Amino acid sequence: MISKASLHRSTRRHLSTSARSGPPRETPPKPAPTPPPKWRRWLLPIGFVITAALLFAPSLFPKQTTSYSFTQFTQQVDTGKVQAVTINDKGGVTGTLKDGTSFTSQVPTALNTQGVLDRMESKNVEVKATRTGTSFLSVLLSFLPLLLLVGFFLWTGRQAQRSLAGGLGGIGRSRTKIVDAERPTTRFADVAGYEGAKQEVSEVIDFLRNPERYRQAGARGPGGVLMVGPPGTGKTLLARAVAGEAEVPFLSVSGSGFVEMFVGVGASRVRDLFSEARKRAPSIIFIDEIDAIGGKRGSGLLGGSHDEREQTLNQLLAEMDGFDPAEGVVVLAATNRPETLDPALLRPGRFDRQVTVPLPAQSERAAILAVHSRGKHLAPDVDLSVVARGTPGFSGADLANLVNEAAIHAVRDGRNVITARDLDAARDRIILGRRDATNVLLPEEKQSVAVHESGHALVAALSPHADPVSKITILPAGMALGATQQLPEDERHLYTEGYLYDSLAVRLGGRAAELIVFGQGSTGAANDLASATTLATRMVREFGLSSVLGPVGYSSGSPQYLGSEELVSRPYSEETQRIIDSEVARLLREAEEQAVKLLHAHREALDALTGILLERETVDGSVLDDVLRDHASASTSDTGGAATDTGGAAVGARGARPEQAPPRPADLGVAGPTQHTQRKP
Repeated sequence: MISKASLHRSTRRHLSTSARSGPPRETPPKPAPTPPPKWRRWLLPIGFVITAALLFAPSLFPKQTTSYSFTQFTQQVDTGKVQAVTINDKGGVTGTLKDGTSFTSQVPTALNTQGVLDRMESKNVEVKATRTGTSFLSVLLSFLPLLLLVGFFLWTGRQAQRSLAGGLGGIGRSRTKIVDAERPTTRFADVAGYEGAKQEVSEVIDFLRNPERYRQAGARGPGGVLMVGPPGTGKTLLARAVAGEAEVPFLSVSGSGFVEMFVGVGASRVRDLFSEARKRAPSIIFIDEIDAIGGKRGSGLLGGSHDEREQTLNQLLAEMDGFDPAEGVVVLAATNRPETLDPALLRPGRFDRQVTVPLPAQSERAAILAVHSRGKHLAPDVDLSVVARGTPGFSGADLANLVNEAAIHAVRDGRNVITARDLDAARDRIILGRRDATNVLLPEEKQSVAVHESGHALVAALSPHADPVSKITILPAGMALGATQQLPEDERHLYTEGYLYDSLAVRLGGRAAELIVFGQGSTGAANDLASATTLATRMVREFGLSSVLGPVGYSSGSPQYLGSEELVSRPYSEETQRIIDSEVARLLREAEEQAVKLLHAHREALDALTGILLERETVDGSVLDDVLRDHASASTSDTGGAATDTGGAAVGARGARPEQAPPRPADLGVAGPTQHTQRKP
């Protein structure tokens, strides 16, 4: 979600200028402790090599000497070949022959050696006597192997400690990435949209730079800012922009970095993290995926708990609550599971602000697409505003993937220019899956898929509350055998009762067409039945749209950015569940009856659209309009009256993923492209 689009340029320039303005800090951040020089780690290996050389060099390179027995030694003396000898007090003899050869021998100390000395004197042999002793060097060499062994074990122990996150003495240290001197190049001007979120965060940065201006107005700086939203919306990217804009130290760590197998390690790392932040104050701490350590306490089975995680959370609560406002430390966190966070973590004083980063609107999607299209060759027929309209519910990560898939599709065709057809194929690839040419349908299966998709399209076109049909295809892709795509004219934030009732009829339009043409249903409607049942259940249980149950809603009330969760324990009785089941069945029966009635009245249009699909395999919404004009039914008045009650388009963001349930209108601010597909069983 990186953008410098011109439509947001003035606002971003204002934010960027205000974030960089202001006098320099009064107290510069304290420098980080200097790490030990790298040459120290080589001391022990160098000592090992030197010791080995001293010990083993004499044996590897021995002098050329000859060893004589006592008898041989006396013979050499008698023949006058000995030049000089040296005798120690233990009878050891070393000497040199007249030809320069060195030799060694041993004089038996039990014998009288006076005769040997006389014989050497008679031959003019130079005789020396020495006494053996213990020198410092010999003692050192004798202890060197032991010292070397001890040093080796110490060195390997330290290496093992470093591999285990700092060893026993440093295992509690925080795995923090400190962004100080070299900050990221991302700026607020590079983030498309989300002006409100950027303003919230830029005020935090401005407070750290100019605290006196806020104190004069009696304002207290925020202690923490929590960014929540669906995955892929750019929460971490916004944090990188904060690091790029801030002229203060930025300490970044993931929530999983506090979790360890040893109890108490996470709490120690939290203390170490905040200690580092206080040393560098004013500073910003960014904790990504804070739900890894900030989950509700005591949420285990039967009141159980996780000691390590809860101790880490308790320490985090204590550190954030114990802030001195003058310290200038702000915690910035991101999560896509706010419903799992502990209430004590969300109260004012800890996270004072909760910034929602929703899915991008249409104008923001166009700016995001423009950014990801930089450096790529776009054909003249590519209109990014049209692509943005066709991708409601897509996150920034989805849009980046869309452009990349389109570029891959162009390369696969031997081109380096991306066309509108490439973008359309990339969207189908993301929504439906890869289209496999080997996945060929049987003739009767192809006929069934064409009838099924024609039913979806006609019911949607004949319903007053339905979104327009943009595309119909019977080409298999992924698990889908065919698809009917609807695109909303405007991005909806609220859904009326008529819209929801019509959505049920459109979802069951494929099954209704099969019942009319073939007289029986098929397994291809399984996905439609599942999604229609889910929507009808929510209409009864959450939206209060049942006249029997009345205006009663059973919902968790918290946003579920990772998808709706099943109720673990029902907050209602078995009798209420029976009423819910009967009402859901009633809504589905009425929706199917309405779809069958509409298609019966326009049977000629159904057959005509089926024939066109069998011939062309893929058509757009204009073909559907032409078919309805050419085959106007005589019973228009009856159909129109009935259509006022039912029909329509499905609800949801990224509803194009057939396996997903429709989202909560309060959770997602836009309606997604509805994809009615006939699926493999």
